[in-house]
Amino acid sequence: MEELPSKLQPGARLLGFDLGTKTIGLALSDVTRVIATPYETVRRTKFTADAKTVAAIAAKEGVGGLVIGLPLNLDGSEGPRAQATRAFARNLAPHLDLPMAFWDERLSTAAVERHLIEADASRKRRAEVIDRMAAAYILQGALDRMRTFS
Repeated sequence: MEELPSKLQPGARLLGFDLGTKTIGLALSDVTRVIATPYETVRRTKFTADAKTVAAIAAKEGVGGLVIGLPLNLDGSEGPRAQATRAFARNLAPHLDLPMAFWDERLSTAAVERHLIEADASRKRRAEVIDRMAAAYILQGALDRMRTFS
């Protein structure tokens, strides 16, 4: 994570990922890389189609780097989901010539779900927004961390 800021052009946004088995939650930073905003939830299909969708969003929004949530186990070890996330990033790299960093996403979805429940969001509404809000939570954590290095 520490080396990502040095690889970014001024004004380039970051695209945050909450990678699920059925969906990819996406969040976008502002150009000053201070605030993360939920962007979109992409329904996963075939990898190549997913990669093209992400590449099109990155090009359209002026994205200069990616922050991918890494689902570590509670003890910090990497299980099958973390390995699948790393494989996704490796496979995505040839489709997007952008620097990538992983961000520990432990409990991010649970935190977002708690927030939505407190906000009295219906179960249906939570299901619609949880992935992109989790991506924003992940990206905001990374943005906050990056500011401590600059």
